[in-house]
Amino acid sequence: MDNLELGKTIAKFRKNKNYTIKQLSEITNVTSSMLSQIERGLSSPSLNTLRMIADALEVPIFSLFTEFVQTKDLITRANSRKKIIFPSSNNWEYSLLSPDLSGSIEMVLMKLPPESQSAEKPMRHIGEEVAYVLAGEVVLFIGDDVETLYHGDSVKIPPGIEHKWENRSDNEATVIFAITPPTF
Repeated sequence: MDNLELGKTIAKFRKNKNYTIKQLSEITNVTSSMLSQIERGLSSPSLNTLRMIADALEVPIFSLFTEFVQTKDLITRANSRKKIIFPSSNNWEYSLLSPDLSGSIEMVLMKLPPESQSAEKPMRHIGEEVAYVLAGEVVLFIGDDVETLYHGDSVKIPPGIEHKWENRSDNEATVIFAITPPTF
């Protein structure tokens, strides 16, 4: 992390605490001009100065070296989810529940309309997934087995195992997945 990124992160934490540079200066005994230079990436703070700043901001020192995440960036509103709809499969739908594909896991909601399937042939992917049947019942073709899963059932699908989902009922089925790595 360069000085500018470090400075921006310190500034974000400071603003998150609603401190002015002057207030932070009084708490840390670091001059306002030095803090301003640090936040603008014009000065490289000593380890001792970083400790004083982290203590004043009530954050672990390592958090000054990681990307600052805003809470609003972690929330995915129901009306703004990314969706994939497959018209050829009776409007079978995937909705990304995670805000994006960053990180090492994603959450996906799958809606299977009555009498539909996720694919013609079983598919496989590099990651593993855990699925939970939120509503309805589904038939899971997994490897050489065929299993019916009902509301409340869950399954772990290891990497590389062929699988597909089928809804043979007259009601929509809903399945929620955690998948790693993200593949949406």
